Amino acid sequence: MVITNICRLQSGIRKAPMSEISTSASNSIILRLRIQNIPGILASVVAEIGKAGGNIGAIDIVQYEQECVVRDVTVETTGSEQIDSIEKKLSGLEGIEVLHVSDRVFVMHLGGKIEVTSKAPLKSRDDLSMAYTPGVARVCQAIHNDVRKAHNLTIKKNTVAIVSDGTAVLGLGDIGPEAAMPVMEGKAMLFKEFGGVDGFPICLDTKDTEEIIRTVKAIAPGFGGVNLEDISAPRCFEIEQRLIQELDIPVFHDDQHGTAVVMIAGLINALKVVDKSPAEIKAVVAGVGAAGTACTRMMLDLGIKNIIGLDRAGVLHAGRTDLNSAKQAYCEMTNPENIIGGMEEAIEGADLFVGLSGPGILTVAHVKTMADKPIVFAMSNPEPEIMPELAWPHVAVMATGRSDYPNQLNNVLCFPGLFRGALDASATDITEEMKMAAARAIAETIAEEKISSDYIIPSVFDKNVAPNVAEAVKKAFYESV
Repeated sequence: MVITNICRLQSGIRKAPMSEISTSASNSIILRLRIQNIPGILASVVAEIGKAGGNIGAIDIVQYEQECVVRDVTVETTGSEQIDSIEKKLSGLEGIEVLHVSDRVFVMHLGGKIEVTSKAPLKSRDDLSMAYTPGVARVCQAIHNDVRKAHNLTIKKNTVAIVSDGTAVLGLGDIGPEAAMPVMEGKAMLFKEFGGVDGFPICLDTKDTEEIIRTVKAIAPGFGGVNLEDISAPRCFEIEQRLIQELDIPVFHDDQHGTAVVMIAGLINALKVVDKSPAEIKAVVAGVGAAGTACTRMMLDLGIKNIIGLDRAGVLHAGRTDLNSAKQAYCEMTNPENIIGGMEEAIEGADLFVGLSGPGILTVAHVKTMADKPIVFAMSNPEPEIMPELAWPHVAVMATGRSDYPNQLNNVLCFPGLFRGALDASATDITEEMKMAAARAIAETIAEEKISSDYIIPSVFDKNVAPNVAEAVKKAFYESV
């Protein structure tokens, strides 16, 4: 029997308590079972899966045999422990043979998730002569005479390089370029599905900042934009800034700015729910890496004046001597009252908590010391800084990065539309005004009268989001030139 399960490859990730995790398609399996043709056997299979906590989907017949039926049973689970329990229970049933357990996620990834297809047919000599030689030579010469024509006469106008070195992938950390590929392929799918943008994964086998910069610059002629992804801090800051300065196409580090844009979009509507203005609130940011720094900068742009950042050692303040240059710069723009200490000291009287760190660092006791009608954005994935079930009785607005709770703060609300707008405008960079315009466009996708504590951010499947963002980004770019 062959068993593949991604959860078994992730033993290094701390799991949330089983009672706090819902079954989902991301942990779904297909059980191939040989079931004897005896009345009641299939019902016992269904019953045992239900007892183990699995959520049964489709039950399909694969083939009839003389005394048995082979069936595929699709089951959503909470992860590897539950899968093992289901398999063990079914294997112990009389009249049941477990032939195979397939992880549906692995099945989806077989052979990769994206492909290159032709936009023009090649069915005749004429087609070939226009798409390739000899006709293509005239197009090449036209671009040689005026390189700006490459934007319209090649894929450049609609193609983004998704660049990673695999050093900060999801919650997995530094797993290398090959292991980063499935994420970058997924990113390409999101670009295409939600923004109509062709994204291509470029995973680099180097962690050297200068080599990454040189490589991206060298491949830039074939792309209309660069989306940096899952590159660890603080290197990501220099890589992005240098590429912005040295390239004439938009460069965007989604882990920083995509996260910030969506967080600000949610915050704009959350502040409406609690009837507070940016200037009057106190905010606490747990996790001041790439995303936390970008979120802080956009909060300052929104008008929030009192922001306190924390890393693993506690509050960032002027007296700390263990800070790198990025954190020193963070100190200079935050913590106006120079508060010292840890979460307990920082969170007291806070109106907003933004978590970009890790699970369990915010407690109910912490939340109870926050200001009236507090907002909690616990964005760490897969397990947030505090589980919503614990926070809900004590907060006015709760948001996470997870899809199984209300108010999912997901970057896919930003980057497809943002790049769609930047590419359509032939933008050379992505400005702070374009980012704020994107955030406001996301927020305004929800009609004012529909905003509520559990509806501050639109669904990732809301087809209006990407076009709204694209138009807002284009308008902001045109107003800036």
